[in-house]
Amino acid sequence: MEDSFKLLEDRVHRAAERIRALSAETQALRAEVAQAKDRAAKAEQALAAAPPAGADDARKAEAFEREVKALRREREEIRGRIEKLVSLLERL
Repeated sequence: MEDSFKLLEDRVHRAAERIRALSAETQALRAEVAQAKDRAAKAEQALAAAPPAGADDARKAEAFEREVKALRREREEIRGRIEKLVSLLERL
């Protein structure tokens, strides 16, 4: 009978040690989760504060588009001048 109590006592001690170890592991994991949530929140704030992807590219594209339009107008003006000069030369 005494051996049965000794075995039971050993099992209870091992169970208590295991519960302490699991409790410490749980606390460590909760701390990691809290840190991960904090990092995620900071990342979301940074993402919300960041300009939308491609905003700079869109501005550059608009600038190039304006430049192309200006160059096309200039080309048409030059073409018109050349046509006038050619017509003047033909009359001479």
